[in-house]
Amino acid sequence: MSEKEICDRKNKNPGAETECFNLGANPVFSEKREDNMTQSERQIYLIERLIAEQPRYNGLAVPRDEAERKNLLRSLFNVRMPKETDEDFLKIQDEYLREETARKGVTDIAELTPVKDGIYLWRGDITTLRCGAVVNAANSGMTGCYVPCHACIDNCIHTYAGVQLRLECARIINEQGCEEKTGGAKITPAYNLPCEYVIHTVGPIVRGALTKTDKNLLASCYRSCLNIADKNSVKSVAFCCISTGEFHFPNDKAAEIAVKTVKEYKERTESEIEVIFNVFKNVDHEIYRSLLGKY
Repeated sequence: MSEKEICDRKNKNPGAETECFNLGANPVFSEKREDNMTQSERQIYLIERLIAEQPRYNGLAVPRDEAERKNLLRSLFNVRMPKETDEDFLKIQDEYLREETARKGVTDIAELTPVKDGIYLWRGDITTLRCGAVVNAANSGMTGCYVPCHACIDNCIHTYAGVQLRLECARIINEQGCEEKTGGAKITPAYNLPCEYVIHTVGPIVRGALTKTDKNLLASCYRSCLNIADKNSVKSVAFCCISTGEFHFPNDKAAEIAVKTVKEYKERTESEIEVIFNVFKNVDHEIYRSLLGKY
């Protein structure tokens, strides 16, 4: 759902093809929530609160279909600027997000089989992984992806962590007084994700032919993440495929750098940190499986 589609819903006839709630007609959703709310009630409550924060969405038609409401709620989370909210909102949001993650199914690192000592290869949704930290392929603004329902990992992590993560990232950026540099890393709590921390790193954007600078910066991302994890006594870290996809780093070259850098770091520092290479696509799984066979 695009931002335009969110705005277009304001003019949609509630009696038309998609059946919609009239939020103002049901005062139960405007009252303080009780502990026994259903997931659908949490959904509608959060949508109502987010619409109330953004006057341009006043009159937005809210569909009765749960899947459509889920997309609308995620879209409203995605476009929300970093700012404080009250405890009632956070309580309901946290309950909603944790239930959504539980429904997807959580995978614990203890359930995984290492391919080498302390090294894992896992294909799945990184937002459902219980480990020390997951790595977010962030942009230089570090406050997440604002494109409604975008499929990038930055969007997924910020969505399921909750609005607290965007606010904390904004605080970090405001404190340092500049955007995050490529190749560095910052660590934050994970909030509603099953892991303990999120490590944010900005990978290089490849424009045209791959350069030595691109390769060095990507290696720096992996070193910076491992270093900040060890400094914070994080026992395990899950790496996504940094800089591939939207940032156009070739998948095979990115994987080679990832595996090589992790191996060199662990050998040089004698770190006992466990590393999970998290992939989502078949092509990446095959690339990493081949590389780790030679590890």
